[in-house]
Amino acid sequence: MSERLQVYALCVLVLCLKMFAISCYQGFFRIRARAFINREDAAFFSCAAHAGELPQVVRASKAWANDLENIPLFFVLGGLCVVLGTPTGATVALFGGFTLARMAHTLMYLGGWQPWRTLAYAVGMACLFGLGGLVICGLL
Repeated sequence: MSERLQVYALCVLVLCLKMFAISCYQGFFRIRARAFINREDAAFFSCAAHAGELPQVVRASKAWANDLENIPLFFVLGGLCVVLGTPTGATVALFGGFTLARMAHTLMYLGGWQPWRTLAYAVGMACLFGLGGLVICGLL
């Protein structure tokens, strides 16, 4: 197995676990506060349904939505880099950079820390553009 594929697989796993952690984060706050907006969830926990989500759950939902806009692009571009055999050093650096940037983005989003959240987002986007450039070079 190539180093490129190993690092890609590790980054995919880390990003999937990060997204799972956001779901757990939401569940933790809902259960701790016994604050559920769905009647069936509230009934299961023997409490009344809430009219709205907790602020922590809303913030985590926004971080999750942002992941859904960016991480699938990494899956596609990263997979293409592996298949096309793009230069290992640059590819691995961009894989790692994107993964670290997305993890930082989530932490900064949950904490409400600007301008760090935007900086982490920008680093992740730069890595995606870099991967796109490697794909173009690999096709030529």
